[in-house]
Parts: sequence; structure tokens; C-alpha cells
Amino acid sequence: MGDERDEVARFRQRLGLPGLIDVHTHFMPERVLRKVWAYFDSAGPLTTMEWPITYRHEEEERLAVLRSFGVLRFTSMLYPHKPAMAAWLNGWSAEFAARTPDCLHTATFFPEPDAERYVREAVEAGARVFKAHLQVGAYDPNDPLLDPVWGLLAEAGVPVVTHCGSGPAPGRHTGPGPIARVLARHPRLPLIVAHLGMPEYAEFLTLAERYPGVRLDTTMAFTDFTEDFMPFPKAEHGRLADLGDRVLLGTDFPNIPYPYSHQLEALERLGLGDDWLRAVCHDNAKALFGL
Repeated sequence: MGDERDEVARFRQRLGLPGLIDVHTHFMPERVLRKVWAYFDSAGPLTTMEWPITYRHEEEERLAVLRSFGVLRFTSMLYPHKPAMAAWLNGWSAEFAARTPDCLHTATFFPEPDAERYVREAVEAGARVFKAHLQVGAYDPNDPLLDPVWGLLAEAGVPVVTHCGSGPAPGRHTGPGPIARVLARHPRLPLIVAHLGMPEYAEFLTLAERYPGVRLDTTMAFTDFTEDFMPFPKAEHGRLADLGDRVLLGTDFPNIPYPYSHQLEALERLGLGDDWLRAVCHDNAKALFGL
């Protein structure tokens, strides 16, 4: 771990960064996280491959590891897979944020009759970012029960990190089409497309070009692990560079099958320049969240 800390420190120091801001990290109730890890261990149908968890530690050790990498702010991405679960998760994440001041207060939702109510309560309680997972939740983002939720988040200007791409395995409502219909109704929605929208990278870049509020996070993109089965097309590097003010560092820590430093190495070897890296790893999220 010491060698990896040194690698990350050298990366930050070379770029002159005070630290990193990671918008896609997972903290959730322990019994939920254990079930998530068990799913990865079983190579379930949404992962379809061997997926060892690199940072399989207790919560306090995971926090210590992130901080040792110089991560100044991070999130507690969590998500329901069934009704009557999101409000409970939001209660846990509010308590976690209260005792973890460097975590951006995170919340979530599911298409159910009380979704607007508990999302409004979370926003009023200080939630800074939401997570929506169309693959795991297996729901249509255009469900009428969610339309007031998207509208509320658009009006409040609270970003929602959304797993809407079809990687690592397609879902019934993944891909650019369903979420594009949401954006057509709520063009000011501050949507953060998780994983750069893999594997529909080009289509999600187009959405970002069309809607100024759309951003993309780098979670797992460009790593050796992902490039083996869902490579980012080299022809799109220019568009990615042009959108450099709307790309945010995300990693999926702790649920990654390689060292944290490899995500940074993968971004650096794109060759898009130090200004692009500084913006992605710190400045864009600092501006978005007013840090």
C-alpha cells in the first residue's frame, strides 16, 4: 500500500494538485456492501466475469486508504434494487455524511409513489449528489413516478450520477435512448453519466455536447481491465479533450479489480495534457460542487 500511496502522491505533485476529488466511490451499510461483494465474487449476470475486490476492508480502513491517496472529497454511491429501500439508504447516507465531513452527502431513489417526497427531504437535508442505477434497479428512467424527481433535481441543481450505459452487461433500460428522453423533458438536469457511458461512449459524448448540464465520470474507463472488453474508441479522444471541463474523476473504489493508482495512470496515458488532467481530477468537481 505504501508504494501505491507514493505513486498517487507523485501524480498529484507533478500536476500541482492539492488533492483529488472522486465523484464515484461506494460507501453503504455493511450488510448491503457484503451482498454487493458476494455478487461480484459470484460473477453474476451483470458482471459476467471474474471481478476481485481490491479494497475489501472494513469501513474505517477504506476511509483511511482514500485519504492516504490525497482524496479530498468523495461520495457514498448507493442504490436500491427494489421498492421501499431508497428512503432507508438515504437515512444511512445522511448519518454517514454527518460523521464523515469529507464525503459529499449522497442520496438515491427508486420509481415508487413516495419517491418525490423522500428526494425532496434529502435535498432539504443537504444532499449534494444522487445516484441512479438503471442497470441494477432495472427501471425505466421515464417511469412517470420519477418525472417529478428529475424535475426537482433539475430545479435544485443537484447532480445525479447515473449508470445508464450498457456496460458491463446491457439492461432493459440502459443505453443512451431512455436517459435522452429524460433530458429532452428536463434539459437543465445536472446529469453525470457514470463510466463515460460505456460501451456507448460516442453516443453519451453527443448528449454532453447537446446539453450543457451533462457531465461524464471516468469510472473504470481506459483501464487495462476495461479496455480488454469495452475499449474507448481512439477516434473519440478529440471530443473527450474538447469536453474536458465536463469530465470528472470517478473510480468505483473500493469495488475495483486493480489498484486505485491504475485509474490515474490510465487517464494520464491518454496524452490529453496536464490541464485536462488537473480539471478532471480536481477542478471540475470543485466548481460543480462549490467546494
